Amino acid sequence: MSEAIFVEGLTKAYGGKTVVDHLDLSVKSGTVFGLLGANGAGKSTAIECMLGTKRADGGTVRLLGQDPSKRRRTLFQRIGVQFQEGDYQKEIKVSELCEETASLYRSPADWRALCEQLGIGDKGNTPVKSLSGGERQRLFIVLALIPQPELVFLDELTTGLDAKARRGVWKTLEQLKEQGLTILLASHFMDEVEALCDEICILKKGIAVFRGTVAQAKARCGCERFEDAYLQLSDEEADA
Repeated sequence: MSEAIFVEGLTKAYGGKTVVDHLDLSVKSGTVFGLLGANGAGKSTAIECMLGTKRADGGTVRLLGQDPSKRRRTLFQRIGVQFQEGDYQKEIKVSELCEETASLYRSPADWRALCEQLGIGDKGNTPVKSLSGGERQRLFIVLALIPQPELVFLDELTTGLDAKARRGVWKTLEQLKEQGLTILLASHFMDEVEALCDEICILKKGIAVFRGTVAQAKARCGCERFEDAYLQLSDEEADA
């Protein structure tokens, strides 16, 4: 199985404070990989450095076998990114934003079908600003999937969704994974991580303190519940 993401020695500091510290990652194609950690652990910065939207201070990154700092335009057509808040016009409607996004790609997916699949098929004429938090979250997932990506980065995937909507999103991702999509997922929801992720990496203050499967994390900590293992490995309880 080939690697969709290869990261070695990734380092990033701000004002003398290291926020990502010699991070090594390997994500196999067609898998779901969870990047976990408390707020401020370095997850978002690590993702931004992987995508090339932030310049790393050191290390090597390969996405789909290519260097994102040198092949950004090529990779843009092959990678989807779900942002928490998009930079869009104030009054733009859902259909307009989807059309605008689709126009950026050579072979875009049918955004109407994606909207139906994610439960916002009737929102085409609704201004984005009028959507509920959960509806907006589902829209951002649609926008990340419009490129028909080989690799997608999803950040806090189901924040704002109720239990039924969350499970619907999980089902969609499982189907996409079966079709060969590779997913890097940053999440605070341990049930989501347990349901979706083949492998995980837990960050603490920019350092990877665990890499492996959910089952291995539970076994290492002697915990029945993954949430307990996560709290132990991340020291999130101690930091609270």
